[in-house]
Amino acid sequence: MDLLSNSEMEIIFSRWEKQNPNPVSELDYVNPFTLLVAVVLSAQATDKSVNKATASLFKIADTPEKMVALGEEKLISYIRTIGLYKNKAKSVIGLSKMLISDFNSQVPADRDQLMKLPGVGRKTANVVLNVIFNQPTMPVDTHLSRVAPKIGLAEGNTPQTIEESLLKRIPSKYLKNAHHWILLHGRYVCTARKPDCENCIINDLCKKNS
Repeated sequence: MDLLSNSEMEIIFSRWEKQNPNPVSELDYVNPFTLLVAVVLSAQATDKSVNKATASLFKIADTPEKMVALGEEKLISYIRTIGLYKNKAKSVIGLSKMLISDFNSQVPADRDQLMKLPGVGRKTANVVLNVIFNQPTMPVDTHLSRVAPKIGLAEGNTPQTIEESLLKRIPSKYLKNAHHWILLHGRYVCTARKPDCENCIINDLCKKNS
């Protein structure tokens, strides 16, 4: 595959930074716990559908203790519109119990500890570490998996190999916000069905790998 040069990488990320200096997660949350829950719920679902469900949920269950008190069946009534809601409800109650028993009800700032929680994989852990704890992690979701190799930002054919390639190739000064920019590019510009190449600010540099 055709990869971007170091100088091209610098240009692309500088353009994204100029266009959107302070990108933020599109998931709604009120504290570290609710972000963790929102990211778990967002697996194979849109941020919009998750935000719609959690708007009322987080008003009554914004801590692990409140979530456990709510219980699995009641939680399901809030998240039924989200895909895989039964498994996700089980995970959310399970991670809430473990946060209480093992982490003093606090969301840990460590990937290995986060990944011990039910329903929390590497991508979810990386989102929490990046958004809440400002760590330069690279959460690779479906957008990054598709777009990063296509543009020429990274090589790899699994989320982890793409993550490792991105972390190695992206200029360090852009790492904190890099995954937001790539995700937003895939979500709104370089879409899977119909990429908007005409209005793409990096079209002149994109490698357009198939």
